[in-house]
Amino acid sequence: MTDSDAVRRVGLALPRAYEREVRGRWKLKVGQIVFVAFSRDEQELGFGFPRAEREGLVAADPETFYLPGRADLRYQWVCAHLARLDETEMRELVVDAWRMCTPAMLHDLPDLPEPAAQVWNLVDRRDWAALRPLLDPSVRFDDARVSLRGRSRVLDHLDASPTPKPPRQVEVRDGRLFRWRR
Repeated sequence: MTDSDAVRRVGLALPRAYEREVRGRWKLKVGQIVFVAFSRDEQELGFGFPRAEREGLVAADPETFYLPGRADLRYQWVCAHLARLDETEMRELVVDAWRMCTPAMLHDLPDLPEPAAQVWNLVDRRDWAALRPLLDPSVRFDDARVSLRGRSRVLDHLDASPTPKPPRQVEVRDGRLFRWRR
């Protein structure tokens, strides 16, 4: 069983995700695209899901999943009763919905060890102050022709350069990013 707070923890930890209230309902978005929406009482969840596969999902567990109202059938969307979802299934659905509205280069981030997604999100937002404590003082950064070692050098490089592509491999030590490899 899960709840809206758990969905928010998962969804808002994903790069480029943010929350907005729209007509009394809270929604998780990337840019202008909604990937998760709560009912007003936050007991129901709507999420992005491939249109071609949604009837199969609903048929597999009709007590948990249901199709949206008729006006919303044109969207790639499915709804679920939050109380019937376990944490693992909820995380998978939220991350997959997020993947539907983000560039493919970001899709592997949720599967990398923590705090990889959070680090890349802060790099993407250019929030160097929040990024500093997530990097090991001896962090190694390898991206194309650039190879750097040390938190200050990496932060200086990131500040002076366009946003790099997300890492393909990371190494984490003591909860901080130690190696970023592209």
